[in-house]
Amino acid sequence: MTTPSAPLPAAFNTIADQIHQHARTEPTRRALVECAGTDTRTIDYGALDTLMDRVAAALQRDGLQPGDAIALCATTSIAYAAVYLGALRAGVVVAPLAPGSTPEALARMLADAGARLLFTDAAGADAFGPAGAGQVPRIALDGSAAGEPYEAWLAAPGTAPATVAVQPGWPFNIIYSSGTTGAPKGIVQSHGMRWTHVRRGLAYGYGPGSRALLSTPLYSNTTLVVFFPPLAVGGCVVLMPKFDAQRYLQLAQQERITHTMLVPVQYQRLMAVADFDAFDLSAFQMKFCTSAPFSAALKAEVLRRWPGGLVEFYGMTEGGGTCLLNAHEHPDKLHTVGRPAEGHDIRLIDEEGHELNLYAKPDAVGEVVGEIVGHSPGMMTGYHNQPDKTREAEWFDAQGKRFIRTGDVGRFDADGFLVLMDRRKDMIISGGFNVYPSDLEAQFRQHPAVQDVAVVGMPSVQWGETPVAFVVLHATEQVTGSASELATAHAAECAAACAAENVTADSLRDWFNARAGKTQRVAAVHVVGELPRSAIGKVLKRELRDSLAGAASCAPQTE
Repeated sequence: MTTPSAPLPAAFNTIADQIHQHARTEPTRRALVECAGTDTRTIDYGALDTLMDRVAAALQRDGLQPGDAIALCATTSIAYAAVYLGALRAGVVVAPLAPGSTPEALARMLADAGARLLFTDAAGADAFGPAGAGQVPRIALDGSAAGEPYEAWLAAPGTAPATVAVQPGWPFNIIYSSGTTGAPKGIVQSHGMRWTHVRRGLAYGYGPGSRALLSTPLYSNTTLVVFFPPLAVGGCVVLMPKFDAQRYLQLAQQERITHTMLVPVQYQRLMAVADFDAFDLSAFQMKFCTSAPFSAALKAEVLRRWPGGLVEFYGMTEGGGTCLLNAHEHPDKLHTVGRPAEGHDIRLIDEEGHELNLYAKPDAVGEVVGEIVGHSPGMMTGYHNQPDKTREAEWFDAQGKRFIRTGDVGRFDADGFLVLMDRRKDMIISGGFNVYPSDLEAQFRQHPAVQDVAVVGMPSVQWGETPVAFVVLHATEQVTGSASELATAHAAECAAACAAENVTADSLRDWFNARAGKTQRVAAVHVVGELPRSAIGKVLKRELRDSLAGAASCAPQTE
């Protein structure tokens, strides 16, 4: 593993200042490469630094002060990255929003962030709808009619912004963790937290010669943890606005890529490329993965066929502790998510919030199961404008040390590797994006024919997981029985239940998908007589998942 030739300062520095230093010493070094289809655009450090100055100066001209917020809702591009980085130089907080969210969710996130400006493009403007952004001024990054032209909005070339002494505790960005029909939660991350990520990158060989290929969007924290470190040390980041497996491999070979971040479904698609082994990927030093369950078999295949190390991150955007699996060093631990990162404290608690002693019975080490909580040097400040949600997410040990609750259940094996046992609050991860069933269920309940509903995640070859809905109708003739009986229920019974309300399972699916964000659309709707519940009334979603295993009439549809 290589050591960067330009090590980072031991004390805190800002990413924007690091870029400025690179611009002074090596202005013609490539900083960003944008590869949209076969079109390629490049910007060096000198030009990027100048563009960041123009962005920062324009924000200050428009009256934005440190701590004020802007929103970005657009496709990944050099312009997107420059606005993000220029805002940070001005001490302005960035709220990157997912264009795949619904107009209602985007409007809520924009209002919650208190964004003074919205930087968007044609796709982002379509996502918001005609009035979704309200009175917030829009700047169009792509030359479309989505807002004021970006080039016209920028400060004049050569304009220097007022110097801002950014502090580690200042908010860096607000990452929204949800946004279908429920209330989105804005995770406030500080400059100090992001600097911790940059410092951590030194262990993975980032340096001036690094070339990182990113094909996940810049509004995702998954992307950002690998976007900032290369720039901070003078490397190059290659941006791929839309993932295509064949094109990804071509770029990786052409650009001699050294680092990348991919979600499991992308690894799966890459491994399935017929001529994968014909590509020269020998420049790779490290590959990263996070955001979704990564099967041991897929990890093993990546290790076998793809040069360079493989690291899986397990953690939360909230920053409550991270586990790292250096898969190339521990091929016998691929079923785990690794050990706690250096300086990270991961513990298990029971349902009452009491800490579990993993070593109370030495012969039972590896059998203690509990909810995972974590503490790290880079934790979120809290959920933006939601102190109650922040308190719900926190846990404190007997000494008052603050942890973040994951909602995941797991255990540590005898070697200290974390094994996940169940999923966080039944969250679905589809294509690397978090999908919250409660949000989808709330939307289904708006349909007048729906009495009750539960949404679960089912395996999907294309997306890793995909949402599937089980619906109880307001009908006089419904399917009777529990979910366990669904496996033997006939398609005709499902159809009869739907007909009682003059709706069909397909029409319910289409009704819902027309109102959902792109990443939240359900693959199928199944009509049942009742939902299985525990003694305290909790829907037993595991039974619903299991019921589909042998029920051909209720199998998920192919995307």
